[in-house]
Amino acid sequence: MEARDKQVLRSLRLELGAEVLVEGLVLQYLYQEGILTENHVQEINAQTTGLRKTMLLLDILPSRGPKAFDTFLDSLQEFPWVREKLKKARKEAMTDLPAGLEEKGRADRMGWGAGKEKGQKCQTMGTRT
Repeated sequence: MEARDKQVLRSLRLELGAEVLVEGLVLQYLYQEGILTENHVQEINAQTTGLRKTMLLLDILPSRGPKAFDTFLDSLQEFPWVREKLKKARKEAMTDLPAGLEEKGRADRMGWGAGKEKGQKCQTMGTRT
């Protein structure tokens, strides 16, 4: 998950905890799409309150790969106001970056080594979690 998306989840953590019930479609959709494992689902469902379930999901999501944020947005079909709030916060986070910084970050993540001297080898691509 990109740093900007992690920041969005962190900044809206309490609101998400108050407004999203993760049991049901949210968890099952994330499981279906391979974002959560069966163990994740069991661990989340073992929590005693809806708030604790949501908080645990928010703790797990950032480590679940580059598709986790968008898939989480897709899972919020029952909560369209929350989905729109997250999209708006994400868009604002993108516009807050200084010009060129986002592109440099993308090149670095892709292992292209933007700005490196000629003759240096590029990193091999691997999975990023």
